[in-house]
Formats: sequence, structure tokens, C-alpha cells
Amino acid sequence: MLLDIQSLNHQYQSGKKTKFAIKSLSLQVEPGILGLLGPNGAGKSSLMRILATITKPTQGNIFWQGQDIIKSPQVLRNELGYLPQYFGVYDQLSGIEFLQYIASLKGLDKSTADHIIEDLLHKLNLTHAAHMSLKGYSGGMKQRIGIAQALLNDPKLLIIDEPTVGLDPHERANFRQLLTELAGERCILFSTHIVADVESIADRIVIMHSGHLIQSESPSKLQDKVANKCWQLTVNFSELKHIPHEFIVSHSVRKESKVELNIVADFCPDARAISRPPTLEDAYLYFTSNRQVQTAYARAS
Repeated sequence: MLLDIQSLNHQYQSGKKTKFAIKSLSLQVEPGILGLLGPNGAGKSSLMRILATITKPTQGNIFWQGQDIIKSPQVLRNELGYLPQYFGVYDQLSGIEFLQYIASLKGLDKSTADHIIEDLLHKLNLTHAAHMSLKGYSGGMKQRIGIAQALLNDPKLLIIDEPTVGLDPHERANFRQLLTELAGERCILFSTHIVADVESIADRIVIMHSGHLIQSESPSKLQDKVANKCWQLTVNFSELKHIPHEFIVSHSVRKESKVELNIVADFCPDARAISRPPTLEDAYLYFTSNRQVQTAYARAS
């Protein structure tokens, strides 16, 4: 394994109270794409900042290729690419000037940097905007520049936190394709709360909730875990107000005067319901539902 996280805990102060952002998290990461899923507040960004050596954890150990990065963060920084959730740019610079500046901070010589920058601008569809001021970039263009700067040093560990925010569907598809091409022998940690962003490209999915790691499986194995819990039910509009309170509804489609619902439940929700194939969205919603989270906590304690 390249990355080994052992019994990680991280606390922070909220007023007079001490709260856990991450609690008793252990995870081993091999080369490939690991999708980190969880609702807002799950602890995903805290974990990313710790792995990017920006924040020190309260307790625990993290080893990169056998070396302790909490004691010696530079060991990882030389091989790290990081795109935080909230990425700021220097508006007065052009796209190419910004990338040249970041490349110099990463210690790349000008000739190597210029070649890499040209290639990244092409891959991320920014060649036409290379000499445009970043002030004039759209949100999606700024996000792509952020992705480019994370890739400048050809990192062995690439950490990207909510990278598809602001991207249109075409840009998101291109970004997923780029990650697939980049995987190979490197570790890519892709944090998101959008299941569709990782279901087709991730080798493994980790689900977090309230600082806890509650699932860590391949996408297909996660779906297998809810294979007998997925139902399709067509109801009248008058019945709709009750169902979301009783069951997890992962999808709904209006069909004339009725609504077709995809429901996730431990038992058949209605005599009219029929079994259906599971999706990763079903698994994610099931395991992050309050009842399942409490069950996972009980098993872990």
C-alpha cells in the first residue's frame, strides 16, 4: 500500500464544546481511484486537509510509503497534488501566469513547466483562455485551473475535494475521463457528495458520516449489500406526503397522474411494490440514513 491511515482522530472547538471532525478512522489506500462519499459535515474536508499536511490530527498515524508524514510532512509534499474545496486564485494574473507561478513554487524548471502547462491547458480545455485574466474566468474555468495546478508536479498522491462544483455536465464527464487516464500507479482521493461523480470511475468507495468511516468497498460490493432492499412503487400523488417519512426514496419519476418511486427499505414497503436492481445511489442513501449510521457506530464501538 502507498498510504496507511491508522486510528485517526481530529477534534476542534465549537464555542465551549470540543467536537470530533474525525473519529477512530483507519484506512489503507492502494494505487487507483478512491471515492470519498458523505453528506456535508461528514468530515471529508477535514480528512483531506490532514492528508494534504495542512492540518495536524489530534491523534493517530499516517504513513506514506512507510514514512510518517505527521512527523515529516515534506516526504509527502514533494509527491502531492491538492485541490481544496474552496480554491482561490490571483485575479490579476492570466491562467498561464498563474500556472507558471505555482510551478515555480513546486520547484519545476521553466522548460519542464512550460511543456507541462501547455499539455494541461489542452487537456482541461483552457488553451483559448491561457492569456486571459483569471478575473474573467467563469466558476467552471477557475475550477479547471485549480485542477491543472494540482497536476503540475505529476503527483503520486492526488487529493481533490469537491472538484466538480461549478462544472457543467460536459466538463464533469471530461474531468472523470481525465482522472481515469491519470490513475495507473498513483493514488487519487476524490471527495464528493455527488454519487454520480465517482460511481463509474472509482475502484473503491469510502462512505463517511459524522467523522466515522462506515463503509469501504468496491462500488459493485456496495450495491450487492442492498440488492434485496430496492423496490419500485407507483403511487397516486395523494400518497406522496407519507412515503418520504417512512422510507428512503432514491428517485422519482412523474408518469401522467401517478409517480414512480425507487425506494430503499429492509422490507417490502407495499403490496404493489416490485423488486428492482440496486444502484450506488441506493447504497449511499441506505448507509447514511440515521438508523444505519447508528447501527454502524454500535458495531464499531
